[in-house]
Amino acid sequence: MASSGEGASAEATPQKKHETIAFLLLAFVLFPVLSVIFVGGFGFVVWMQHLVFGPPGY
Repeated sequence: MASSGEGASAEATPQKKHETIAFLLLAFVLFPVLSVIFVGGFGFVVWMQHLVFGPPGY
C-alpha cells in the first residue's frame, strides 16, 4: 500500500512541471502572438474595406 502512494507523488511532479510549462507558453507566447495577429488582421480588413468602399460616411 505504501509503495502505491509514493508512486503517485513521484508521477505528479513531472506532470505539474509540464502543466507549468504549458501555462507559461500559453500566457506569455501564444496569447500575445494570437492577439497581435487578430488585431493586425482586423486592422488590415478595415483598411482594405476603406480602400474599396471609401471612408465611412460617404
